[in-house]
Amino acid sequence: MIAARERQTRRLRGCAAACNGQLSAGAAREHIRLTDSAHRVLLEAYERTTLSTRGHHRVLRVARTVADLAASERVAREHVLEALGLRQEEERPEAAA
Repeated sequence: MIAARERQTRRLRGCAAACNGQLSAGAAREHIRLTDSAHRVLLEAYERTTLSTRGHHRVLRVARTVADLAASERVAREHVLEALGLRQEEERPEAAA
C-alpha cells in the first residue's frame, strides 16, 4: 500500500491533487492513462447503465487506485471492472447495513 501511495505521489507531482481521490476531471484526463480495453469497458458501462458523468469520473479515480495497488502504469480492463464492482457493492442497500 505504501508503494501505491508513492506511485501516486510521483505521478501527481506538480498537480494540485495529493492523491487519485482528489483529481479534478481535467487532472484525471491528464494523469490517468487507460488501455484500449479499459476504455471500451468504461464506455460500455457508461452507455449501458445509469452511470453519470460524475460516476464515470469516480470510477476512473478508483480504477487508477486499483492500478496503483497492482503496480500498473496504465489502468487496464481488470482495474476498471474492479472499480465498477466496488461501485455496485456501494449502491446495494444491504451493503449499508
